[in-house]
Amino acid sequence: MSTQKLSKPRLKTLYTDKVRGDLTERYKYSNPHLVPKLEKIVISTGLKEALKDKAVIQDAVYSLSMISGQMPVKTKARKSVSNFKLREGQELGAKVTLRGDRMWDFLDRMNTMSLPATQDFQGLPKKFHKGNYAFGLSRCECFQEIDFDKVKHVIGLNVQIVTTAKNEDECFHLLSALGVPFKK
Repeated sequence: MSTQKLSKPRLKTLYTDKVRGDLTERYKYSNPHLVPKLEKIVISTGLKEALKDKAVIQDAVYSLSMISGQMPVKTKARKSVSNFKLREGQELGAKVTLRGDRMWDFLDRMNTMSLPATQDFQGLPKKFHKGNYAFGLSRCECFQEIDFDKVKHVIGLNVQIVTTAKNEDECFHLLSALGVPFKK
């Protein structure tokens, strides 16, 4: 068994070498632990079609596992809602939480390959919430990792980027320095 050391992800190196220092200068942090950093990225999907067709959940799990590189968790309904014909414990979607190197790799692939490949992509909206950022993609066709011959249902995604930033301004400067393509 080889113990070959893999190189650090490109965005992680960019963060440690350049972005952290730039943010320290900009906001005059006295303690290096105050500098904002990425904590995790959560990719999730909720599918109302899953109430009628169980294959939709399998397609969602396959798509999320190809995009993220790890196995997602199926999400279930917390309580029954008779108007929606929903029962408690019924599978409705899937989610995956990325941390560490997989988080940095996903953000890099999303910024450089997936989002620019989206048809009519104008940039992501600048809407932040308490130092975190979330956006949705109506279709996951922009991710080249998915083999669409194996998938019958193309899903939409919700992506939440969780940071340690204290406010929207810090979060915006952190993510834009990491190459997240915001609207001009």
